[in-house]
Amino acid sequence: MIEVNHLVKRYGNTLAVDDLSFTVEEGQIYGFLGPNGAGKSTTMNIMTGYIAPTSGEVSIDGHNILEEPEEARKCIGYLPEIPPLYTDMTVEEYLAFAAELKKIPKGKIRGMMDEIMNITGLLEMRSRLIRNLSKGYRQRTGLAQAILGYPKIIILDEPMVGLDPKQIIEIRDLIRELGKNHTVILSSHILSEVSAVCDQIMIISHGKLAANDTPENLEKLMEGSNTLNLTVKGDALSLQRILKQTEGILSCSVTSSEEKEALDVVIKTETGLDLREQLFYLLADLKMPILSLQQSRVSLETVFLELTGEEPSESPEKPAAEPASDSDERSEDQ
Repeated sequence: MIEVNHLVKRYGNTLAVDDLSFTVEEGQIYGFLGPNGAGKSTTMNIMTGYIAPTSGEVSIDGHNILEEPEEARKCIGYLPEIPPLYTDMTVEEYLAFAAELKKIPKGKIRGMMDEIMNITGLLEMRSRLIRNLSKGYRQRTGLAQAILGYPKIIILDEPMVGLDPKQIIEIRDLIRELGKNHTVILSSHILSEVSAVCDQIMIISHGKLAANDTPENLEKLMEGSNTLNLTVKGDALSLQRILKQTEGILSCSVTSSEEKEALDVVIKTETGLDLREQLFYLLADLKMPILSLQQSRVSLETVFLELTGEEPSESPEKPAAEPASDSDERSEDQ
């Protein structure tokens, strides 16, 4: 669907994208992650034809973005971090204008607009001026213009920046729905949302691809082994001897617990091996009751930090658009 080959972008002496190559398969939701200044927005702008690379190629559904820009752009719907909205237009006027720019046949515009406003939850806002919309509805309006024409690929740059928790959930659900009929590339600093929504995650660091895999596989890669945390009643020496004799356990540590007459146990096992049931029966037979047992997982935040060497941030790469004032939120259409 999308092929990026040896992409390089320089701004003077600054190397923003450094020999970047990856492939985006059809019908999946991709998360595009990286710290501030990693090159995410630059890569997206090259993929959508907004800026040219210093070298390298981008192919969209078989069309080179430089050699066949019009054909390539027809395959893409793009929502920049700051949606390009005309605030003196109503939602309906803006979408009609965007449809004309996309050269959608006039006979199809009305039906397509109604369907897309229904998908994005904008039907009740169709006659309102964009300047009077909340941040969440402005994002929905920008998303609606990206969907116009039903492109095969939808690219969303920080679509959840500045939204409240309820709006984030709504946009997340909307992205999931879009993923049923489109290939979606989502750039975001909200790592929990990326993990919840995306089928595949690409992490970029210093202009290079640091990882490209499913969220589950990235977590397993960072774990290297499974970790079990137990609280057990019993004798420490006896428990250590039993665990060291158990096949599949790589290491274990036993310490005193806050629980009365109990021990806290941390067990490392071979990757992919689940010993919980075996340990339950083993310790039960030895009259060493398990008071608690938990299998720990590596979070996407930990993977991000390990691969990029930086803390995950929830701030955007560029300044976000100014939110509508309280007076704008309350004002009526003119």
